[in-house]
Amino acid sequence: MMTPLDVYKTYLAFKNHFTKENYDYFQYCGKSRASKEAFHKRKDRYFFERMSRKKSDDEIKQYFLANFVECSDPSKLWIGEIIESGESNYQNWLKRSQSLTYLFKTEVEVFINKKNFEQLFKVKGTNHPDILKKYLQGAISIETLVILNLILGFVPNFDKKLIDPVWETTSLRLKKYQAFLNNDSSKYKKILKEIVL
Repeated sequence: MMTPLDVYKTYLAFKNHFTKENYDYFQYCGKSRASKEAFHKRKDRYFFERMSRKKSDDEIKQYFLANFVECSDPSKLWIGEIIESGESNYQNWLKRSQSLTYLFKTEVEVFINKKNFEQLFKVKGTNHPDILKKYLQGAISIETLVILNLILGFVPNFDKKLIDPVWETTSLRLKKYQAFLNNDSSKYKKILKEIVL
């Protein structure tokens, strides 16, 4: 069972994973450095103490994952926001995670068809492609975008052509979240083929 310091270190590990290119949560086994002294000086340590009592180790990891996935820019996410809206972010993420196949199928059916499929991924000049616009408008979830990238691998192409802070932040989130969505992409490929072909 995690101690309050362990919960804090887990928070730091997720923060590092979602904000630093060279930190990988899995490569470092979710480890991060934090001294007891630094932790005890924090005014918000009660939050980590409460988390260690209320949630299991797995729930704590999922809780921080959900909060870093839910925010639009993980580098600007601070603990006060997590304290304020963390539980609702966690519940929203849980709902999506528990019905991921249904979510993907529903979202893809709404915005993808045979006629517009390739157009969704076209980068015209410096304009965002339609698929990215759909995501930024909230029409599709980050999970759907990650799964589409798993199938189609469009992120490297976007990285080459789009040089703007919105895409850079989104690109990093997609790459970092993809490691946690290690689902069997073959079932999603089948769903996509049925809709597009």
